[in-house]
Amino acid sequence: MNRRPTLLAAALTAVAALSLSACGGGDDSPEGNDKIAGADTGVAASTSPSKSPSRASNRPEIKLPSDLTMTFEDGKTGDPVKDAVLADSADRMRATNAAIARTDPKAEALNFYNAGRALEAAATWVEKFKKGNLGITGTIRYYDRTVTLEGSKTASLVFCADESKGYAKDLKTNKPKVTTPSDEDFILYNTRLEKSDDGVWQTTRIVSTAGAKQCLK
Repeated sequence: MNRRPTLLAAALTAVAALSLSACGGGDDSPEGNDKIAGADTGVAASTSPSKSPSRASNRPEIKLPSDLTMTFEDGKTGDPVKDAVLADSADRMRATNAAIARTDPKAEALNFYNAGRALEAAATWVEKFKKGNLGITGTIRYYDRTVTLEGSKTASLVFCADESKGYAKDLKTNKPKVTTPSDEDFILYNTRLEKSDDGVWQTTRIVSTAGAKQCLK
């Protein structure tokens, strides 16, 4: 998903042309860099996170397409609460991309891992891909993920994403809209998460910045 702005840029360029940056999500700022995708509401996580007592059960299944790979680094901190935040954030990013791939802005997992304005932003992002008849493909890496707990039910999560090998895909031809790699493919996400009554760390706010210097590695 070459950057949210890029992805969607490519999406709006597809649709007028979309870029993939929704990846993850969230989705989240489908109309350019430094956009707040759910102002006043959170995200983050890790690959195949192990379950901990703080994680809710009966989670919806998330199915990613075979041509999309998402990897999450820094998944274990040693603190079970922070690890749960990272795990749910990762699933939130997976849920967003799975919804894009299935062109389903009302996907169960999307609603499960997002809340408030972040949910509205994620659904809008997926809808833009759907209208552009675009999916998502390639490889996306999430790294430098740092959790800060703000009480027992609130946390902030900052992380980077390398979307240089992630692309929007034309669903008619099944071909990726390959773009030239640039600094804009490296996204900094600043998210806020809140723990629901069911024990799920839902993203309530997400801000993405393309070309962030701290992510250029």
